[in-house]
Amino acid sequence: MSARTTTAPAARRPAGEGPAPDALLRTVLRVDGWSTALFGVVLLAGGGLLDGPLGLPLAWSVPFGVAMLGGAAALGLIAGYPRIPPRLSAAVVAGNALSCAALLILTFSGALPLTGPGTAFMLTGAAVVAVYAGLEYAGRRRLEDAGL
Repeated sequence: MSARTTTAPAARRPAGEGPAPDALLRTVLRVDGWSTALFGVVLLAGGGLLDGPLGLPLAWSVPFGVAMLGGAAALGLIAGYPRIPPRLSAAVVAGNALSCAALLILTFSGALPLTGPGTAFMLTGAAVVAVYAGLEYAGRRRLEDAGL
């Protein structure tokens, strides 16, 4: 006896009708995933170099880097689904919103001995994550509006 598995078909439109309803969400998830992976590699490979100029201790940059690589892998997997599960896309939006809040808290709480450039680095990260959350939310809304 064999089990039969199926996956839902990706949202497709005939030629000339514009992009598929999932195009925005899928694209943003992929870009978010690649940029998160790149940032994770920078934190892991250059963590020791970031301590002085940014004030980001190696004890923080290594776990952040590992977490970012895990997050990047998850984003890539979600973007690769034939039909992006609504719960997973909602989790991505929430995760990015929480990441933005965490970066702001770490920046302004004094928990890290950030320098001026380190503060700018963290605030830039918070802004980027907020933009991803907004774009992914817009992509989710587009899917909901299309009834998917």
